[in-house]
Amino acid sequence: MHARIRCLGLVAIVVAIAAGRVAAQENKDAAKTKSTVAVFRLRGPIVEKPTQVGFSLFGGATHSLPLSELVERMAKARDDEAVKAVVLTLDGATINSAQIEEVRQSMAALRAAKKDVYLFADGLSMLDYALAAGATEVTVVPTGDLWLTGFYAESPYVRGLLNKIGVAPDFLTCGDYKSAAEMFMREGPSPHAEEMQNWLLDSMYQTVVQLIAAGRGLEESKVRQWIDGGPYTAARAKELGIIDRVAQREELEAALKQKYGDNAKFDHKYAAKTSGQLDLSSPMGIMSFYAELLGGRKKKAHKDSVAIVYVDGAIVLGSEQANPLGFGSESASSTAIRRALDEAAEDNSIKAVVLRVDSPGGSATASDIILAATKRVKAKKPFVVSMGNVAGSGGYYVACGSDLIFADRSTITGSIGVVGGKLATSGLWSKIGIQWKAYARGANAAILSTARPFTDAERARMQAWMDEIYGVFKDHVTEIRGSRLKKEIDQLAGGRVYTGQQALELGLVDRIGTLTDAIHYVAEQAKIDKYEIRAVPEPKSFFETLLGGLTGGDEDDAKGVSLEGLKARGGNGLLEAALPYLEQLDGPRVRAIATALGRLEMIRREGAVLMMPEIVVGP
Repeated sequence: MHARIRCLGLVAIVVAIAAGRVAAQENKDAAKTKSTVAVFRLRGPIVEKPTQVGFSLFGGATHSLPLSELVERMAKARDDEAVKAVVLTLDGATINSAQIEEVRQSMAALRAAKKDVYLFADGLSMLDYALAAGATEVTVVPTGDLWLTGFYAESPYVRGLLNKIGVAPDFLTCGDYKSAAEMFMREGPSPHAEEMQNWLLDSMYQTVVQLIAAGRGLEESKVRQWIDGGPYTAARAKELGIIDRVAQREELEAALKQKYGDNAKFDHKYAAKTSGQLDLSSPMGIMSFYAELLGGRKKKAHKDSVAIVYVDGAIVLGSEQANPLGFGSESASSTAIRRALDEAAEDNSIKAVVLRVDSPGGSATASDIILAATKRVKAKKPFVVSMGNVAGSGGYYVACGSDLIFADRSTITGSIGVVGGKLATSGLWSKIGIQWKAYARGANAAILSTARPFTDAERARMQAWMDEIYGVFKDHVTEIRGSRLKKEIDQLAGGRVYTGQQALELGLVDRIGTLTDAIHYVAEQAKIDKYEIRAVPEPKSFFETLLGGLTGGDEDDAKGVSLEGLKARGGNGLLEAALPYLEQLDGPRVRAIATALGRLEMIRREGAVLMMPEIVVGP
C-alpha cells in the first residue's frame, strides 16, 4: 500500500513537472509573440561623453543621457523583432542641432525597418520640432504650444561696462574674422564679424528647414510659411498639419495599445545600461558594494573594438579641470586625451579609432599635444574624426590630423585663427582708492601685466608671437588637407567660422555624416564585421569616482572660472547670491557672461588661445 502511494506520488510529481514545463514553454512562446513598444524619455541634457551611470542611494539617477547610448539603444530596437514601435518623449530635454541630426538618422533607420516612431511632448521649440518632424506621428498635449518661430541670436559686448569700471581691454588677433575678443574691445560687432554671424545663421536656419521639410514630406517654402506664422497652440498646429495628434500621454498610450494589442508592453527602460547602481535592499547588494569598493573594478577582456576618444569641452593644458567656458561642465584636458589616444594606439583589441570633437577650442599648446597624439594613432590603425555641435579653432586644430573628417550639416567649425591680450585694470583699482607700485626686471617682464595696456614694442612682440602660432595652425591644415581645400588657406582662415555644410563645400571637412557613420566607416577600413564600441578611457564607476574624490587627484589640480568655479574659489558674495536668480531670469545671457569670464581666465593663463567667438542662439 505504501509503495503504491509512493508510486502515485511520484507520478503526480512527474505530471506536475511536465505541466510546469508546458506552462513555462507557453509563457515563453507568449513572451516571444508579445509586442514591445520601446519608450525613450529624453530629459535633461543629451551629453556627448559617456559618464558613470547616475547614482542615488535611493535608486534615483541623473538625467543626462549620452548621445551614443541613445543611438545604440534605438539601433537595438530597430533590429529587435519584438519591438513594433518606438516612442520618444521630450521632457525638458536639452539637445543641440548637431545631435538632432544624429537622432534623426536613428529615427529614419527605425522607419526604414517598418517600425513606427511616435514623438510626444508637452510643447515644442524650433529645435524640438526639427527632431519631432522625423517621427511617424507627433503628439502634443492640449494645452501645449509650438514655438515654431525661427532662430534668434545675439552676442554680448561688454566694452561699455569695462569703460564704466575703469578697465582697458587690449587684445590682438590673427585674422579679420577672428572676433572672439570683440566682446571686450567693441560695443558692437565689426563688419567682418556681422557678415560671418549672418552666413552662419543662414546656414543653420536652412538646415533646420530642410530637416523639417524632409521629415514631414513638404516643400521648404511651406515650412518657411509655417515658421513665419508661429507660434501655435497645439490645436491650431494640428489643423495646419504641423502635428498629428492632440492628446494627453494616457490617451496616446491607449491608442497605441489599441493598435499593437492590449498585451503590448511599454518598456521604459529598453536596452538601458543599469551598471553602477547601488542596491542596498538586500545583503547581496551590500556585499557587492563592499566588494567593488575594496577590490576595484575587474579588468575586462575586450573583443575587437572601435574606440571613441572624446574631446568634449574647452581644451585645457594639463590635467582635467572644471570647464572655464561653462556651468561646471567638463573640460578636455591635454593630459587625459593624450593618454587615451596613446592607450587606443597600443591596445591590440582596438582595431580603429574615432575622435569625437565637441569643443570651441582653447589652449594652443594643449591642442598641439592632442594633435600629435592623433598622429601616433593614425600611424598604427584606421583613424577618423567625427565633429559634434562645435569643432572650431582649437577644436578644428585637433581634428585636422585625420585623413577623413565627418561633420553634421549644422556643426560649427573652422575659426582658424589666434586671439590674445589682456585687461588693464589700474583704472578700476583707482576708482576704489587702491594704488599699485610695480617693479620689473627684463624688457618684457610686464608684457602680460594687468597694470597697463601694451606698449608699442610689447604689442609688436605679442603680434609676432601670435602670428607664429597662426602660421603653424595654417601649415597643419594645408599639409594635411592639401588639394581638398577649395580656396587658398588665407581665404579660408582668418578666423572665419562655418557650418559643417559650408565646411564641406570649402574642403575643410570630407563628409556630412553622424558619429554612427564615422564608426561604420572606420570599422570597414579595419576590415572588422563584428566589434564592440568602447569609450576610451572607460567611464569611471561610482566607486572609482568616490575614491578619487576622497584621495584627491587630477581633478583637484586647477579650477576654471565657470560659475561653479567662482563659487568654489569663494568669489564675490553678492554675485554668488545673485547668480541663481539671474540665471532663472535670463539664463542664456548669464551663461554668455560666464563664458566671457572663462575666456579671460584662459587668456590670462596662456597669453594666446585658439578660441571661437561667442554667439547666443535662442528659439
